[in-house]
Amino acid sequence: MKIILTQEVSGLGAPGDIVEVKDGYGRNYLLPQGFAIAWTKGAEKQVTVIKRARSAREIRDLDHANEVKAQIEGLKVNLKARAGDGGRLFGSVTPAEIVDAVKSAGGPTLDRRRLETPGHIKALGSYPVSIRLHPEVTAKFDLNVVKG
Repeated sequence: MKIILTQEVSGLGAPGDIVEVKDGYGRNYLLPQGFAIAWTKGAEKQVTVIKRARSAREIRDLDHANEVKAQIEGLKVNLKARAGDGGRLFGSVTPAEIVDAVKSAGGPTLDRRRLETPGHIKALGSYPVSIRLHPEVTAKFDLNVVKG
C-alpha cells in the first residue's frame, strides 16, 4: 500500500514522504491515527504543500540544530509532579509536561513528538531524555522529577 505521511513516524519517514507499507499497518494504524493519507495522483500534489509547511516549522539547518542542542544540553530541567510517600507519581509524566518544563527552564519551544524517554516515567528521580532536532542531531538532557 502506498501512502503519504502527514506526520513524522519513527522508522518510516518524515511528513510529505511517499512510502510503501503493508496493507494492515496503513489501513489499521497510520490512516486512522492521521499519520498518513492514501496515495493518489492528486494527493501527491499536496506533498509539496506539506513539505513547504514542514520547512517553515523545522529547524533551519544543521548549524541551527547544533545551536539549539548546545542550548538544551546546558539546561537544568526540573519537573514538579504530585507523588505519594514512596516517591511514586500519581499518573506518569507526559511528553507535553517535559516540553513545558524545558521551556520554563529557559529552553526553546520543542515538538513533543520528537522526544524520546526511557519508558514511562512514574517515579521521582532523574531520567535521561533525548530529542531529535534534525536527522543528524540529537540533544540529550537529564530530567529531574521532584515532588511538587
